[in-house]
Amino acid sequence: MPLLGEKKVAELAREEIVEFHLRFAKTPYQANRMLGTLSVMLSQAEIWGMRPSTMNPCLKVKRFKEKKRERYLSSEEMKRLANALDEEEKTAPVTAAAFRLLIITGCRLGEIQKLKWDWVDFEREAILLPDSKTGMKTVYLSPQGIAILRSIPRLPENPFVITGREPRSHLTDMQKPWRRIRKAAGIEDVRIHDLRHTFAATAASNGLSLPMIGKLLGHTQAQTTARYAHLAADPVRKANADVARLIAESMS
Repeated sequence: MPLLGEKKVAELAREEIVEFHLRFAKTPYQANRMLGTLSVMLSQAEIWGMRPSTMNPCLKVKRFKEKKRERYLSSEEMKRLANALDEEEKTAPVTAAAFRLLIITGCRLGEIQKLKWDWVDFEREAILLPDSKTGMKTVYLSPQGIAILRSIPRLPENPFVITGREPRSHLTDMQKPWRRIRKAAGIEDVRIHDLRHTFAATAASNGLSLPMIGKLLGHTQAQTTARYAHLAADPVRKANADVARLIAESMS
């Protein structure tokens, strides 16, 4: 707001957006996300007639290079997270359940945060999402996932599973409780989305194929799942080591 807040939407020029973007060069990931948000805003402004329908001034602003982040929870970190969620449950049981659902299903944040009871099919043991990031999506529920959902009280006249403070609303801010939980667990560098990565990494490390992991996560592109390829090789390495050990024992 201090940089652009006084500018009229119609007057915003590419040079000002470049300067805005460069101000955040030390945090390239956040800078690129802000640029993307601004681009969407200006495109919508054109639709609403607040800017001339020409070229969006954000489109040709060069993004910063981003180092791909791969953060998965270790077994020890997952134990500490479980303990932190147990403490959270004492004062905010629905919030704790939301984070348990995120890591046990591998769902995206919005898919759990805005989940409605009408989409939960206990008989089919699945969540039937009508419109996820990749369109319609079926999330198959494990016994653990079903148990978590059954533990959540269903409020009258509220369609949402993860309920908010206002009537008929969902919990709108999950970042604040997550900061509290991850601090208690000693994993302050872990983002909410890393819970989804942990689900996928656990699947890959235990021998699930990349196509199967893609199905579980709802990926539509194979290259999206390919980031877990090096983890999928772990069971193969172990099998190779086991075979070599048996042969060496037979020959010794």
